[in-house]
Order: sequence, then C-alpha cells, then structure tokens
Amino acid sequence: MNTTDFSETYFKEGATLCFDKPLEWTSFQLVNKVRWLIKRKYKLKKIKVGHAGTLDPLATGLVIICTGKSTKAIPGLMGQTKVYTGEMTLGATRPSYDMETEIDQSFPIDHITDEDIRLKTKDFTGKILQQPPVFSALKKEGRRLYDYARKGEKVDIRKREVEIQDFKITSINLPKIEFEVTCSKGTYIRSLAHDFGKALDSGAYLSGLRRTQIGNYDIDKALNVETFEEALDFR
Repeated sequence: MNTTDFSETYFKEGATLCFDKPLEWTSFQLVNKVRWLIKRKYKLKKIKVGHAGTLDPLATGLVIICTGKSTKAIPGLMGQTKVYTGEMTLGATRPSYDMETEIDQSFPIDHITDEDIRLKTKDFTGKILQQPPVFSALKKEGRRLYDYARKGEKVDIRKREVEIQDFKITSINLPKIEFEVTCSKGTYIRSLAHDFGKALDSGAYLSGLRRTQIGNYDIDKALNVETFEEALDFR
C-alpha cells in the first residue's frame, strides 16, 4: 500500500485499505476514525467509509476498510477466507467464550495429553455446525444477542454451518494452547475454542486472537491508525 498515492480523488474514487485494529477498539470505532481523518484532511462534509468484516474488540489484526465507490466491493470481501492466530486456555469456561466475562466454571485438565489435543483438531476440520456465542452482535428479533446476554435473558440460537479449512496447533503449554485457523465467513473462533474444550472433556475459552489474512490481503501490509494519520498530514 503506497501512502504517497493518498489524495482526495483516491479516497472518493474508491480506496481499499488494510488496517491493524488495536486491542479494545471496535471495528466501528476504526471506521469512524478513518472517516474523520479523511474528512478533516480534505475538508469534506461526507464520504462513504465501511469495513469488510467485524473483528471483536478483544481481538487485534486485519480489518479491510473501503472508501467511496469501493464500498460496493464490501460484500465480496466479506465472503473471503480468513486466517487467525490465537490462544485458548483450557480448564475453565466464560459466558462470552472469551476474556470479556469472568470464569463461571472450572474443569480438570490432568487427563489431557498433547496427542489428544492435536488429534482432536481433526474433528473440527471441514464443514461443521457451530453455535454463535450469545455475547455477539448477531441479531434476533431485531435485537443484538449481547443485549439479551447482558440482561440475563435466555435466547435460542440456532447452530449454523461453517467451514474450517485448516486448524493447526502451534504450541502447547497447558493450560495454554496456541493455534492457527483458516476458516470461512461467519466462523466464530470463540465458539471454536469453547467447543474444543468440551470435546476434550474439559472447558476452554479464547484468551487471545489476531486476524492475519482475509483472502489475498495480509496483515504484513496493513497500516495502523498512527501511520495513516501521519501519511495524511505529512505526505
């Protein structure tokens, strides 16, 4: 991505930008920041800016942001294969399936071997049925699922088919497991961690996540907010 090409015309005609989302930022916050920086730089009243796939606040990594006419390409980009690296912690569960909520149950892990962990990934490779976490932005009857969850209301969530093309264990240091997953649109890595723990007759939650690739777009070529702001202000 050549930041020297940045211009008002570039953004209006349509830019596709890769960003490394900071920890605890929502994807919506990132879009708002990018839009504000562009509007401020070129004194624009409005410009179309959108993202091609949400990334949870507790995850970092690749978010594709499109501007101007390129926003029409967002649906196609959202359908691309994604690659994540992450860490899950065995021996406990959390209602959100990640670090957002406190531990609600603890489980033994003494019976789990490294071989068990590596073999079990085969059960989660290919097309699988997955239940999205209740702490998610999916809508049911016009409300976000996390609205139900935070009010303690029970809600029926249907399982849906997703595809895990590759599931590699890259490091085992119990209770921590590091992994890399290549998957289809709509896959929740939090749910994968939760279900993986259950499959090992224990529990697990996602304790770290980073998105590294979307289709042919790679995190190695991504901007961060600071470098983008500098490119606009000092090009």
